[in-house]
Amino acid sequence: MATQIVSAEVEAAPFYTYDQDGASYQHWSVAIEGRVATVTMNVDPDGGINPGYKLKLNSYDLGVDMELHDIVQRLRFEHPQVGCVVLTSGQERIFCSGANIYMLGTSSHAWKVNFCKFTNETRNGFEDSSQNGSLKFLAAVNGTCAGGGYEVALACDEILLIDDRSSAVSLPEVPLLAVLPGTGGLTRVVDKRKVRKDLADVFCTSEEGVRGRRAKQWGLVDDIVSGSRWNETIKGRAEALADQSARPLQGEGVKLVPLNRRIHKDGYDYDHVKVLFDWDRHFATITVAAPTEQPPADGDAMRAQGCAFWPLAMARELDDAILLLRTNESELGLWVLESTGEGANVLAYDAAMAANKDHWFVAEVTGMLRRTLSRLDVSSRSMYAVIRTGSAFAGTLAEIMLAADRQYMLEMLSDPAAGPKIMLGEANFGLYPMCNGLSRLGSRFLGAPERLEELRALTGSPIPSGEANDLGLVTFAPDDIDWEDEVRLAIDERTGLSPDACTGMEASLRFAGPETVASKVFGRLSAWQNWIFIRPNAVGEGGALKLFGTGRRAAFDKKRV
Repeated sequence: MATQIVSAEVEAAPFYTYDQDGASYQHWSVAIEGRVATVTMNVDPDGGINPGYKLKLNSYDLGVDMELHDIVQRLRFEHPQVGCVVLTSGQERIFCSGANIYMLGTSSHAWKVNFCKFTNETRNGFEDSSQNGSLKFLAAVNGTCAGGGYEVALACDEILLIDDRSSAVSLPEVPLLAVLPGTGGLTRVVDKRKVRKDLADVFCTSEEGVRGRRAKQWGLVDDIVSGSRWNETIKGRAEALADQSARPLQGEGVKLVPLNRRIHKDGYDYDHVKVLFDWDRHFATITVAAPTEQPPADGDAMRAQGCAFWPLAMARELDDAILLLRTNESELGLWVLESTGEGANVLAYDAAMAANKDHWFVAEVTGMLRRTLSRLDVSSRSMYAVIRTGSAFAGTLAEIMLAADRQYMLEMLSDPAAGPKIMLGEANFGLYPMCNGLSRLGSRFLGAPERLEELRALTGSPIPSGEANDLGLVTFAPDDIDWEDEVRLAIDERTGLSPDACTGMEASLRFAGPETVASKVFGRLSAWQNWIFIRPNAVGEGGALKLFGTGRRAAFDKKRV
């Protein structure tokens, strides 16, 4: 179950972690048969992560989604033979009714926003796995499927709907709650499933949704299946999807052991990641350590290291730190990103992984890194990379630097040779695309694409401060006389700005270039959640979200804004 703890050293409100033991789940069950894993949703109504609401009708909250995220992660790493995940329901005539309305109605605005963001990242993870040769996903919708429940299905490769004359798919948020399908529903209906605009308009303003043959005709599901053919059809489609996966027919998995993590009043400590709080100045410093040893020679040796394999260990720790900061430390609005160690060791790991990219374990570790860096990109926090002597921003770790809104790099006028260096590698040229489909370098130099070839020619070479500044890899390169003052002033100026304004600005600036389903989802997520979710029509005393289930109709302010 999702953990709610208060550290003996942390005197604040309840502190939430995302830990799961993987042995059992409160809201889901997992059955594996050959290449197919069936993940069945059967939500415990009394199992909410917070008190004050019942999780009826297979509705979910953050705790339910934490479990689903963990299940998929463990299938990726612990069961390499699995090629397809079937998502279905263990409750009669109900697939999933979506996010729990009473949870939303009683939660703070910040909680709702972070909940929706994590939920959407989990859905995006389905698509990321499928697009990159890993797990495929099949939604076996065996009952009513509404709101966030249909959004789970939309993230799958295929949707099958049972044809029982009552089961329907719907996105009823607009007519029922005066909000929107906030984890990508609207975008995926028209951009992914290519539903016609007028039909999508009818669908998204209908409380009862669409069932049977019409759901298939409109493109809302891939097929409708009678009850007598249900199990046979699900089995056949799941096996066909599994055949499209590049994962091996057999192999020894890697157990995802608990993280070695200490939570204390001043931050979080892991083996490779350290987080230090500065409450007075409202920022956190996240320091990632490069590996201290050379990488294993081949994919099997990498797999044998399991969770101790540095890229996987670092990615799991950084991912956890991001989630803990986003969920628990909302007043730390700036993250200062630093690194330490030998950048050459990072490049060695990158090269070893590239040489073994077709090994299932290496492919899954690459996917974990890709999704973790993407989680960093879309976090609603300002980010500054600070590059000082002893930094290790090279290859994969340079992606963390490039994810920042600004980069400050020390220039040692007194001893230039002793100053910090940046090193690029092949991993910086498309291995970890952002949600807009571009590499971080590609997005950075959108107006000067020729710069990418110039930078590619420098891969593996140490780039000192002055050159990094001239190349546009860093924002500023203060000299060692002004360094401390400039970095201090930059931090204090940023944390003195409006957090709301910064969130909107950052979401608009970070993803230059083409639109994708993922970039649209996150752009709209940031916009609508920070507006519609606080409007009186939704959450005022007479708002639809507040009055849901009371039998009273919402009183809407009719003015369009």
